[in-house]
Amino acid sequence: MKKIFFLLTATAAIISCSKVKDGEYLITGTATGIENGKTIILQGQDPTTHITVALDTVKVENGKFEIKGKVTEPAFHTLILQDARGPIQFILESGEINIAIDKDSIHKSKVTGTYNNEEFTKFQDELTKTQKSLIDFQKKNTQKMQQAQQAQDTAVINSLMKQFMTLQTEVQEKSKKSYVAYAESHPKSFISVLIVKGMSEDPTADAKKVESIYNSLDESLKNTIPGKEAKAKIGQAKMPAVGATAAPVGSAK
Repeated sequence: MKKIFFLLTATAAIISCSKVKDGEYLITGTATGIENGKTIILQGQDPTTHITVALDTVKVENGKFEIKGKVTEPAFHTLILQDARGPIQFILESGEINIAIDKDSIHKSKVTGTYNNEEFTKFQDELTKTQKSLIDFQKKNTQKMQQAQQAQDTAVINSLMKQFMTLQTEVQEKSKKSYVAYAESHPKSFISVLIVKGMSEDPTADAKKVESIYNSLDESLKNTIPGKEAKAKIGQAKMPAVGATAAPVGSAK
């Protein structure tokens, strides 16, 4: 009995410690080494016009910042730090999101705290591994390509381009398989519904496979904007072409 009481008390304590309610978000950030007063802008995409708009603006104070608000569904957003090179991309969703800004290398900033942001980080890491061979090839042959271009050595240029294109095709095919495997094994991840949406827009994709993965997604994902768009595309793909079932003119007597 005491054990049950302890568990209930602990659960209540965890719930009471939460700083956000369902449908709300709290971004707590650290910006070590960044001057007080530097501006941070939260940007998102207008769901109707698809134009990027500023949603909130805060200032860094003692190496920290905080942004609160409400959100209806997960969606990619960005943080723009004053004087920094490039944005910090993350998934804005209900919950407590922690962002540690790396002022010297923005793309190395860490986003943690919610399921979809943790998954996005893992997904990016796996994608980087998949594309490593392509990145390595570019690093290895950049100087060689530059020298060939300066010498107008078309034989070397064409050879490097051919190797690069072959490798790029292999990486793209491997990436596609990775995307499908991820979506199949992560039915609750926002990344998965984005993958399904992309597949639904690809005329070369297996329509039955796309529909199967879509059907396996969590209902909350199906109700998102990309989920509804994927459903519409899947429906269109299943519709017969106009006139495909019509009887030939003059066939009826």
